Amino acid sequence: MAEILENVSHDSINRLLLRERYELKDLFDTVRKIINIIGGILSVDDTVVETFYSDPKNVELISYSWSGKYHKSIKGINLITLYYSDVLCMEIQYQ
Repeated sequence: MAEILENVSHDSINRLLLRERYELKDLFDTVRKIINIIGGILSVDDTVVETFYSDPKNVELISYSWSGKYHKSIKGINLITLYYSDVLCMEIQYQ
């Protein structure tokens, strides 16, 4: 995020995320104003970034999550990626 937002430092983003407890509703309320809910496409992908040698007691983001690769729960960071596009954006892009 800090790479995209040129005037915002990595540290300030970390402080913001650690200070607040965000819910999915908070994200939706934020983006609802700028996305076309009808006719849009939302792609969701989840993956587990393996952290076999880290202690979940010492690192907040590490937990046990199901891994399709290993077909069992493994220690890691559960990463969820959301990608949204709407028909209008796709039509502009391909003209």
